[in-house]
Amino acid sequence: MALTRKQPNSQMCFICGMHNPIGLKVFFYEQQDGSVVVHYTPLEEHQGYPGVLHGGIASALLDETIGRASMAAGREQWMMTAKLELRFLKPVPVAQPLTVIGRVDTLSRHGMTGSGEIRLADGSLAVTAAGLFVTLPEEQKVHLEKLLPMWEVVPD
Repeated sequence: MALTRKQPNSQMCFICGMHNPIGLKVFFYEQQDGSVVVHYTPLEEHQGYPGVLHGGIASALLDETIGRASMAAGREQWMMTAKLELRFLKPVPVAQPLTVIGRVDTLSRHGMTGSGEIRLADGSLAVTAAGLFVTLPEEQKVHLEKLLPMWEVVPD
């Protein structure tokens, strides 16, 4: 897959915040097919069971990646997750590279539905997800934008 555009990062977001001392500091890349891809290697401190990524971290990665797919679709809407369903097909190991993919299924001014997956280093499917994201009201968006000290593309 050819990379088409790197998306911005923020300051304190748990997933993409560059200044969050306990954050994952993940980078998001838009693909030509409209999906968003993350390449990430979880650390040992991200495990639940020994050697296995905590399900909450897997969920957070999918939540953010699917949500950002609307940006790849040309809609930089401010949305919040209303519903996220995951299916864990196999354990996700820590200390091994993962590929997280998010895509838009339907998009409207009210929000979007999206889907995603986590693939292991060998390409096998480990987790699938489907979510419903709702667009924030304009006044809430304006308020949050004032609180956002950073939203910029950061070098790898």
